[in-house]
Amino acid sequence: MSHEHLSQIPILYEDNHLLGIVKPVNIPTQADISGDPDLLSLLKDDIKERFNKPGNVYLGLVHRLDRPVGGAMIFAKTSKAASRLSETVRSRSFRKIYAAVVHGQLPAARGTLKDMLLKDPKTNMVSVVKKGTPGAKEAVLDYEVLGTAGGFSLVRIELHTGRSHQIRVQMNQAGCPLYGDQKYGSRVNKPGQQIALWSVIVGFPHPVTKEDVKLTSLPPAMHPWNLWTESVMDRLVME
Repeated sequence: MSHEHLSQIPILYEDNHLLGIVKPVNIPTQADISGDPDLLSLLKDDIKERFNKPGNVYLGLVHRLDRPVGGAMIFAKTSKAASRLSETVRSRSFRKIYAAVVHGQLPAARGTLKDMLLKDPKTNMVSVVKKGTPGAKEAVLDYEVLGTAGGFSLVRIELHTGRSHQIRVQMNQAGCPLYGDQKYGSRVNKPGQQIALWSVIVGFPHPVTKEDVKLTSLPPAMHPWNLWTESVMDRLVME
């Protein structure tokens, strides 16, 4: 993966403490067993080159996006910023809003989904289980349907917990698997389709200045996102 590739990673925000970017789809956030180039390493190399830094560059991972998911993401450029941002995540004052295209129609125009999720580390699959199941964790999200078209719904989702594969599993449990989700929606998706899940807003108090920072990113204007007009898509990043 050359530097031409990195020039395609738009920078949304940068100062001495933080680096906010648009994660491209199909790049792992951090090194994994695939051995493919990962976002963290690419960004570190880029900082090293742009600022002509000798030695190791620090870049802290504060939150993750699944490999096939793109959109707004924040990284910490100092360990102090990283620990403060991680605290923000733990105290739930770190906002994560996503856009998803799902099959079918959700039971209401807006609502809250609460499920108990259990991850199987062997298969890396997450399933909805009964309350009281050992190892299960509560998953909570709010959703709002912004439009329906061609048998699909465009949904804006705010995560209140950060469970593995949470949106994919909870939407599937609600009877509306994500477009292109090969793992939890294989019965309605074709192999090779790109999952329609995008990180549209990441918001948090700046770890040093305490000012509100809000990063926004809209999904690419391609199928299935382009089933909706620009003005509908713009609502994804409005408050």
